[in-house]
Amino acid sequence: MTPDLSPRKAAYYTLGCKLNFAETSTIGKILLDKGFRRANEDETPDICVINTCSVTEMADKKARSLIRRLVRRWPEATIVVTGCYAQLKPEEASSIEGVDIVLGSNEKLRIAQYIDRWEADHAPIMESTRSPEITTFLPSCERGDRTRFWLKVQDGCDYYCTYCTIPFARGRSRSGRIADLVEQARDAAREGGKEIVLTGVNVGCFGLDTGESFFDLLKALDAVEGIERYRISSIEPNLLTPEIIRWIAGESRAFMPSFHIPLQSGSDEVLRLMNRRYDTALFRSRIELIRQYIPDAFIGVDIIAGARGETPEEWAKSVEFVKSLPITRLHVFPYSERPGTAALKMTAPMVEAGERHRRGGELQVISDAKLEAEMLAMRGQRRRVLWEHILHDDPTLMTGLTDNYFRVIAPAHPELLNTITEVEIGSPAVDREETLTATL
Repeated sequence: MTPDLSPRKAAYYTLGCKLNFAETSTIGKILLDKGFRRANEDETPDICVINTCSVTEMADKKARSLIRRLVRRWPEATIVVTGCYAQLKPEEASSIEGVDIVLGSNEKLRIAQYIDRWEADHAPIMESTRSPEITTFLPSCERGDRTRFWLKVQDGCDYYCTYCTIPFARGRSRSGRIADLVEQARDAAREGGKEIVLTGVNVGCFGLDTGESFFDLLKALDAVEGIERYRISSIEPNLLTPEIIRWIAGESRAFMPSFHIPLQSGSDEVLRLMNRRYDTALFRSRIELIRQYIPDAFIGVDIIAGARGETPEEWAKSVEFVKSLPITRLHVFPYSERPGTAALKMTAPMVEAGERHRRGGELQVISDAKLEAEMLAMRGQRRRVLWEHILHDDPTLMTGLTDNYFRVIAPAHPELLNTITEVEIGSPAVDREETLTATL
């Protein structure tokens, strides 16, 4: 019988943040170098990699559910579980029937050596470095689609907010080097990338461990020829300095007018209980400065509903503060009790789960109204759009993002994919949420 010499196949599943997606892409490149091509939808993979999130209890549940579903679907495949859930609960992940390899945050980008170990003896593997000992920055710059690359500039976090497990899942804050990151951006440009998203856990802390600065990184990347757009995935309000805002508004060539800034609560007392490093006055000053210098910027804001200490009085303050902010939309998260966090030791009153979700729904209504108003205000504007792909469900249409991060659709012109053209913005698209029509 002739041996099967076809390349082995790998499937990839990612939960959680943009940093996870960037690292999954890097894992895919690592396995491609080992002879694993990406499996098509109708193919059975030889290996299945699941990169998990653990930011909330719901994230843990989604991870467990996905793992079990994939084990049932492909019982003969080698199942690899990595990411934050694997870091925080490695024993639990390993105990799921059918899981072969569990790799923590510090091990995920060393996946090749663990696959070699598995293939040598098929003995189950569970490797996870204790978070205080995670000190190495593992680089990642990979293509997310035809137009966009994800550039990991920083990892880990030293903030230790009382509700958050990420420092335990990702380790201490650590950064790449500006020279290395600039070279990765140049590589992305040579591969045809037009846009780079800067990812990390707390990107504004970039350089605190290396003696460099986040602002210097932005200026160095801005000078890379071929990359026409940059976006910062998320940045703490205290680290988004007025200097950076004014530079993006004026001198920057390629950093786009879109911001993602975590607020978490509009109550100063709840922010104090969360151990956040700013108050509502600082947050408002950043938002108003953005609007002063970049009136049409997209401003997305993270907020948690029902955190410990969010009494009815503090909740009312939070709602009124959010309503008063000139932002584009909210990203709402009902508060989740996380094992090992300082919040569990607090005496502040706890909000019942049902009330957390009710408050989350109220915030979502506020968010929907703000987003709708901003989308309607876009009508008639001329904006530059980077065209990404033809819609899978309607090949007569293509989609892309405006400079200020609104999604648009227009009649398909395949020759325009991965190019930037100016369009006129129309009305919100029928049956396509959060999407605007555009005329070329």
